[in-house]
Amino acid sequence: MRGLATILVSCLLLAVTGAGRGLVAAGEKPVDLELILAVDTSSSVSQDEFELQMRGLAEAFRNKAVAEALEASGDLGVAVALIQWADNRKQIISIDWTVLRDAEQATHFADQIDATPRFVIGGGTAIGGLIKYGLRQLERNAFDGRRKVIDISGDGRTNQGVHPQRLKDAVNAQGVTVNGMAILNEDPAIGRYYRDFVISGTGAFVMSATNYEDFSAAMLEKLVKEISGPPIARRGPVKRVLPAPT
Repeated sequence: MRGLATILVSCLLLAVTGAGRGLVAAGEKPVDLELILAVDTSSSVSQDEFELQMRGLAEAFRNKAVAEALEASGDLGVAVALIQWADNRKQIISIDWTVLRDAEQATHFADQIDATPRFVIGGGTAIGGLIKYGLRQLERNAFDGRRKVIDISGDGRTNQGVHPQRLKDAVNAQGVTVNGMAILNEDPAIGRYYRDFVISGTGAFVMSATNYEDFSAAMLEKLVKEISGPPIARRGPVKRVLPAPT
């Protein structure tokens, strides 16, 4: 009896401390991909530039190529959430986790993007803070993705909080890929900065657009690559930044 009591107490401790998270994870809904879309809303981003980012995302989700990528990715679907971010104190999920499987659902998600206001206004650029926030959202959501991706859009370098390079071990340990969308209007070298210090994980890559107007074409290519893997033909003045060496 004493041995049985010891086993029961051990099981209870595992559940309370979280060491038995596998039991909790069994209740998560499986998906092919968990994808966080993180939109820069720091002080360097004007309201017009914010609207161009959001419009570019909406246009990408309405594109036939994204719908085809969703349908080809698998039967489980892609769970997507949109985050607005700036400094360490300013990250917010502006569209909560939504599962997309086809063109109709992708179009509905695009409508949600169009209707989403700017919740985060101003502040510094804390890419490391965003990555930590994104990792928590991936850990705490109701999904269990075969792949997990944080897709960061931005036009500036970290100027506050932990440096993103210091988080690469944590990203890799959680099986997450961090990709970058570098907008070059403020800093022509921001693509290389993202490549060297921001992206990490299996298959990580950076796309870049010469300005906010090019964002839609770049995001379309990036989404298709993230959802389905193979790249698509370039559209417009989009520059590809090569993946970081392994």
